[in-house]
Amino acid sequence: MRPVALVLIIVLTVFSASAFQQTSSDDQIYDLVRRRLAGDPDVRGGALEIAVKEGVVTLRGAVRSEKAKKKAEKLTRKVKGVKSVINELAVKSAGV
Repeated sequence: MRPVALVLIIVLTVFSASAFQQTSSDDQIYDLVRRRLAGDPDVRGGALEIAVKEGVVTLRGAVRSEKAKKKAEKLTRKVKGVKSVINELAVKSAGV
């Protein structure tokens, strides 16, 4: 096997493993954030969408109060692996 081909195979293997590890890590963060938010009495019950990309968590949807919005962000920040949080949650009153 030529040295160039060998180097190319090594580079592709490392890149593939790194991409898989990041996806796996994002999936784990998603699961942890989802569970943490669902288990909190102030936050649960809201229509929340959670997206994770490279450790950056985006929260979207509606919550019942400003307290719930802030708490959702605070709880998310505490999850291991979260690099930052983009909080796009909207506060909706019960009648809306």
